[in-house]
Amino acid sequence: MIEVKKNDDFVKELLDRHEGETLDFKQSINKPSRIAKTMIALANTKGGQIAVGISDRKKITGIDGDEEIFMIEKANSEFCSPPIELTFELYEVDFIDNQPLEEELYILVVNIPKSGQWHFFKNQDGTLTRYIRKNDRTFPEN
Repeated sequence: MIEVKKNDDFVKELLDRHEGETLDFKQSINKPSRIAKTMIALANTKGGQIAVGISDRKKITGIDGDEEIFMIEKANSEFCSPPIELTFELYEVDFIDNQPLEEELYILVVNIPKSGQWHFFKNQDGTLTRYIRKNDRTFPEN
């Protein structure tokens, strides 16, 4: 079980940032293969963060931290070659737009360092594809 942090200032700063080369918002992780490509692209470019439990429109939707960590670790082990060194931070949120919530929500921040080696996506046919990040998009690199 990961330790839950409470840091309203960090959450507000996160919401003030824009998706880009080093940040991606995800409402939830439902396709391990898709999140693996984003993780690989971040590691191959500048490193960065994936904030899970926040929609692209910066709405905090909340998540089950343990479930999301499971999905990300599954993506890392099944689709990333070599796997990426990840760290996780789970934050409790009890406000939205400075209004208190009846029940707290949780967001997960996945920290992905810039790697000193290339990482590749393992395709179903066994081939490997390198991904990079340009602005807020993930692209295969030819």
